Amino acid sequence: MSKHLELIETISTQVTAEHAAAVDGGAFPRATIDALREAGLLGLVSATEVGGMGAGPRAAAEVVERLARECASSAMVTCMHYAGAAVIEKFGDTQTREALAQGRHLSTLAFSEAGSRSHFWAPLSTATKHPDGAGVVLDAHKSWVTSAGHATAYVWSSQALASEGPSTLWLVPADAEGLSRSGPFTGLGMRGNDSTPVTAAGVVVGEGARLGEDGAGFGIMMEVVLPWFQVMNAACSIGLMEAATQRACTHASGSRHLHLDSSLADLPTIRAYLARMRVKTDMVRGLWLDTLSAMETGRGDVMLRVLECKAAAGDTAIEVLDIGMRVCGGAAFRGDVGIERYFRDARAAGAMAPTTDLLYDFIGKAICGRDLF
Repeated sequence: MSKHLELIETISTQVTAEHAAAVDGGAFPRATIDALREAGLLGLVSATEVGGMGAGPRAAAEVVERLARECASSAMVTCMHYAGAAVIEKFGDTQTREALAQGRHLSTLAFSEAGSRSHFWAPLSTATKHPDGAGVVLDAHKSWVTSAGHATAYVWSSQALASEGPSTLWLVPADAEGLSRSGPFTGLGMRGNDSTPVTAAGVVVGEGARLGEDGAGFGIMMEVVLPWFQVMNAACSIGLMEAATQRACTHASGSRHLHLDSSLADLPTIRAYLARMRVKTDMVRGLWLDTLSAMETGRGDVMLRVLECKAAAGDTAIEVLDIGMRVCGGAAFRGDVGIERYFRDARAAGAMAPTTDLLYDFIGKAICGRDLF
């Protein structure tokens, strides 16, 4: 077993699972993030030259999937950290890269905006030269930022500063003057991921805070952020399906009709439902693993697979959790069984940009030979 898999197995079972109920109640998964830091896993995707583990998207997705079996909020916070870290590792300064590698920097993305909704690649936020030439002024209304109150800095999108490109990325400290956050987050699911709107009113950053070239944000989003985020978001959905299937099987095997001296699992209809959960989970896992292989080998169908994996995982997770609720019946509504938490959390993936509906449109364009944008 790879080192990161050994580490995340221990953290998931000994830390994340213990705090999952509190995190579902709205607490940020601080204990899990601290454990990831101590194990070196916050620096999983940082290069070895700056002290990281030098891993790629497969390892990151595997960590997210394992965390999601215990707590989707913990998995999503970690997903966003790795997505931001992948950009910083490629375009950030050495000091920030070292801080990431050492676990002193928790990253996240600040892309989504109410004005462009799920079209995350089209920011309405602006970047302008400071009147006295001392840096760049950012103004924005970001609709959702995961870990908004706990991240060290945001990988932030804006319209281009001076070029004709569609967007530019910046590294914005979370404690920058002029930033304000709404909260706390009290949603249907993913309650502990501290996802709240963030407003920038005249936030000043240095030009050295730019990640990549001015106007090159769209290319970075498509080439770095989208593939990493897609496979990690799919990993979160797969982790939820995996855990729900296991819990449903345990419940069906252990719950008995005493007057008949039989368990729920003795019923062919229940076994058929459980089989469907298992098959659907394994089908999506197969697509996910194939997507990771396509990314690693640069296969010609890599973009199609990247688009497919999140859409398939998000939709199938909802279906699998619906079946899980049916299998467990009234007991599924109890917190101790755990199915209802996964049922709620599974619904978040479809609303995260790019949304499932938007992905199906992209997939349709791709297979019809049309430009995506």
